[in-house]
Amino acid sequence: MDQQQDLIRKIYAAFNARDIPTILATFDPQVRWSRAWEGDYAVGHEQVRDYWLRQWQELDPHVEPTGFAQRENGQLEVAVQQVVKDLQGKVVFDGPVKHLYTIDAGLIKQMDIEQV
Repeated sequence: MDQQQDLIRKIYAAFNARDIPTILATFDPQVRWSRAWEGDYAVGHEQVRDYWLRQWQELDPHVEPTGFAQRENGQLEVAVQQVVKDLQGKVVFDGPVKHLYTIDAGLIKQMDIEQV
């Protein structure tokens, strides 16, 4: 689980830095990424990139992992403190969420969001 935690920490640091290439290098080519802001999933690198670029034109999210747990179904549960601001700096959301990762062969295959 330590390798998975290191992978997740790397992803969040890259996300907060808006470093899309670093994140996509850790994703399966057909990754399914929950589009909490729009609904459904972005599938594949191009759709995930496009989703984030649209999101960042309207919102400024920052996410920090605060805890990890391995679920019985094999998913890695990541407790996250999420702060989302609008582009003027007003806080839209500040609170905990759970991100659920399916990881296979060292690559992220899917990310789901579960409300706390």
